[in-house]
This record gives sequence, C-alpha cells and structure tokens, in this order.
Amino acid sequence: MKDKVETVGESAIQHGSFNDRIYLMHLSPADHGSILEDLESIAQKNDYSKIFAKIPSSQKEDFLSFGYREEAFVPGFFDGKEDASFMCKYFTRSRMVDEDAKVNKEVLETALSKDSKDESFRLDNDASCTLCTEEDVERMAEIYNEVFATYPFPIHDPSYLLKTMSDNVVYFCIKEDDRIVALASSEMDIENNNVEMTDFATLLECRGKGYSQYLLGYMEKEMAERGVLTAYTIARAGSFGMNIVFSRNSYRYAGTLVKNTNIGGKLESMNIWYKSL
Repeated sequence: MKDKVETVGESAIQHGSFNDRIYLMHLSPADHGSILEDLESIAQKNDYSKIFAKIPSSQKEDFLSFGYREEAFVPGFFDGKEDASFMCKYFTRSRMVDEDAKVNKEVLETALSKDSKDESFRLDNDASCTLCTEEDVERMAEIYNEVFATYPFPIHDPSYLLKTMSDNVVYFCIKEDDRIVALASSEMDIENNNVEMTDFATLLECRGKGYSQYLLGYMEKEMAERGVLTAYTIARAGSFGMNIVFSRNSYRYAGTLVKNTNIGGKLESMNIWYKSL
C-alpha cells in the first residue's frame, strides 16, 4: 500500500509503511510551535523508523534540539530568499546505517568529477522532446511500471498522473517516431518559486542516448520561462547516470539523505542537487 498524504495542522506530510517514514513536505508557519510533537506522536503510533523534514533553515535549531540532524542544505530555496534544511530523525540504528555507502561514495565522487562538462546532446531526426498531455498518461504509466520496481509515489497509476498534471506538475517526454520512450517531471512549488526535477525514466533499449540530459536542459528552460528561481532533485545515491546528469548540468551537491526512499525495490539513500535558474 502506498503512503498517504495528509495535513497536520496546516502542514503537509506524507507517511506510511511503504517508505517506513514521515516526510514533512510543507511546514506551515502556523505549526511551528506544535509540529515537532505532532510528528513524534505519529511516528511512535505507527512505529516508523525515520522522519524526514524539508524546512526553512530559520527553524533548524528547533529540529536539532529535538534529535534531528541536517543531512542537506539548499541556499535560496524558498523564493530565492530563505535557505532550506533537510532534517532527519532516526528511531532505529539500522535505518541510520547505509550498507551501500561505499558504492554511493564512488558514485558521488565520479559525478563531481564530471562537473559542468561542455557536452551537447542532440536528438536524432526521428526523436522529439515535448510536454506530455492528458492523452499520454496510459503510456507514461506503462513506462514507469517497466522502469521502477517500486517508487515512493504512485506514478504507475494513470489516474495519479492525470491528477498531478492539474496540480503544478509538468511532465516532459522524448518520443521516437511519436512513441514515448523517456520521461521526467517538474514538480513546481509556485508559492516558493522552486521546482523538483524528478521522475526520470528511460526505456532500457533507449538508454545511452543522453535523453535524461536533454530532458533536464529542456525542463530548465521551461521552468525559467515560468519564473522559477531554484531547481533541485532528490536522486538515487547509487545511480551513476542520474548523479552525473545533474553534475554535468552545473547542479551543486547539497547532501545525502540516508536510506530515505523505497525505490527500485528497497530503501535507498538519496543525493540532493540544486541549481539557480
């Protein structure tokens, strides 16, 4: 069963046994005095092993005093004015220990060595890049189902994709002979002028063509035209491909969230990268 999105006070959280955690997605100023105890109560009631919170850095000290640690930091995240701290609290030692740390370190070092490489990716004549439409959701769900064994959000469900299209998420695709073979999305936070570049998926037989790199550049132009100030991503720490894609596009490494997300069939650590648009 997928984790559910709910409101606590006026703040938004996602939680459930699938990711075995709470994710504080949006902290309302109205909840500053109560949110820490509320999250603690929900975690204990459901026996979760982690709380993950994305908050304004001005609130960091309160979270630190409650047993959290800062695992990533993004300057200017909120409307280009307020920094963001990605705070995590663990309730079991096993959740804090990343068995893939050695491989993930190699991935990060490799990605950082590729920083801002001057490489251009062009599409073949039979390929095109465009925004997805409502008519594409069935095919999009098929691709996500084929690429990801598990995923933290139900992108395998056409109805979910359709709903998010009307909720500040813009999907992009690359087509070969009018058939979608690669996807990604821009999840916009209109209020705070930032965007998460996410949901990258390319069919196995079409990998190695630079499609994710091309999509990212296309997405950045679209988001910049819409007035978005900061782009970021939460990428699988063990993925050479995706971490290199963002490093090559001049994104800066912000930190690693340990065993944060159920993706690809298990809990994986995630790297955060950001860029000013």
